[in-house]
Amino acid sequence: MTPPAEGTRRKSRTDRSSWAVSPGEELVPGRIAQAILGGGERFEVYIAWNERLMANTVVKVLRPAFIDDERARRSVAAEGELLRGLEHPGLTRVFGLDTEGPRPFIELEHVEGPRLSTLVRRHGRLNPEQAFPLGRQVAATLAFLHGEGIVHLDVKPSNIIMGPLPRLIDLSVARTFERARRINGFVGTDRYMAPEQADPARWATIGPAADSWGLGATFHHAITKRPPFSRGRHDAEGPARFPQLVERPAPLDPQRHSGALVELVTAMLAPSPEDRPAAVELFERFDDLADRAGVGRVRFR
Repeated sequence: MTPPAEGTRRKSRTDRSSWAVSPGEELVPGRIAQAILGGGERFEVYIAWNERLMANTVVKVLRPAFIDDERARRSVAAEGELLRGLEHPGLTRVFGLDTEGPRPFIELEHVEGPRLSTLVRRHGRLNPEQAFPLGRQVAATLAFLHGEGIVHLDVKPSNIIMGPLPRLIDLSVARTFERARRINGFVGTDRYMAPEQADPARWATIGPAADSWGLGATFHHAITKRPPFSRGRHDAEGPARFPQLVERPAPLDPQRHSGALVELVTAMLAPSPEDRPAAVELFERFDDLADRAGVGRVRFR
């Protein structure tokens, strides 16, 4: 992951919800801050030197404004426990977890490489040799998660680290199938949320098909350099906030993209969950596309 520009770091240090930890200072016991990566509403995310492992790791620290929030602390614990039980090449490993200390945190494996969102923004759309192995690997990771009874719920370009083996990161909003079925609010990122995530009251359940949608929206972005739907207003409701509830995805250029690829992306972005391919099928179809593009298969049968 690439640290943000110096101006971004200065802004974070003066933010009231920041721990204002500078490089070289101890972030949490035994972890020395190297650089801030960013964060979200609840977390700050740092690259830190782990003195016991003698290696850099990624440390997600609950922001000061949330340390007394029991729900936020439980979310740290839930993500840590969830990841501790998962072993897959497409996921990051957990090295540490503390929900009781003055700075609750989860410590994850540091994976070298840019986020997919950064790569596309800086260098443009992916070519087939990059795109099909990416889709294949993320589909394989999702198939594993779904086999373990877990839905990611936030598949998007900024949650994929590009490298020799793409990694799907950030399970902070992931749910077991049972918990996902009980969702009655918005969980995920607006532009990459499936219709059932954007309007949970309309659908009977939220499940693995939401991740197929997320991969479809992410892959569309990767091969066109833009999300498949227009941007909604976060302060609005319904289609004004979530255009994907009424819009069709931006069409793919048939001169650039094969009929098989257009058919696959269209299937992933089908409005009804039952019409979307499962992750195992997505893996196989991306594997076929990779083979046709000369990248080669990974399955031998």
